[in-house]
Amino acid sequence: MFCQLVFGREFFAALEREDLEITERVAAARCPICMGRLDRSDYDRKPRGALIAPEGEGVLLRFSLCCAREGCRKRATPPSLRFLGRRVYLGVVVIVAAIVAQAIEVAQAQRVTGVPARTAQRWLGWWCGPFVTTEVFVAVCARLVGVAVDALPTSIVEKLPGSLTEKVRTMVELPAPLTTITVPDGSRFLRGTT
Repeated sequence: MFCQLVFGREFFAALEREDLEITERVAAARCPICMGRLDRSDYDRKPRGALIAPEGEGVLLRFSLCCAREGCRKRATPPSLRFLGRRVYLGVVVIVAAIVAQAIEVAQAQRVTGVPARTAQRWLGWWCGPFVTTEVFVAVCARLVGVAVDALPTSIVEKLPGSLTEKVRTMVELPAPLTTITVPDGSRFLRGTT
């Protein structure tokens, strides 16, 4: 079922537009350290899409900001819907490959998704380990009753409304506050993106 999802250019263009809106909201809030003006200071990322999202590959900009005030110059990298932290793969790949690895044998999942079995296994460990200790997971559990910890991320996606693509799109937004450590309470900048 997830193996047949196609994430085309339109999907990633929409995520990029939403990342840009989030960046503009963070810039308007000013520097979290000194309240100075935040200027754009983007950097290149070359994420992998594997077989799940080849349209999302290529050199992409990770939107980022830098304080303009001399003496501060702290970086503020907003939450992202395209990237899941510092992982090399796109966020949607991390989600879908983990779900596929849960549904079928991990070795078979590698043939279907193009993500190495060890990588998918590590992601499953993250979903069922460190992820469950985050405030994001607590908020997800409050929003979606009955999420099974041992079946993450599948148990979250199954509880989301909409078509399969819409569910994955919503799931991309849920861990987005974890994609930054330089913007305190990054989740407040995500409200209204869907």
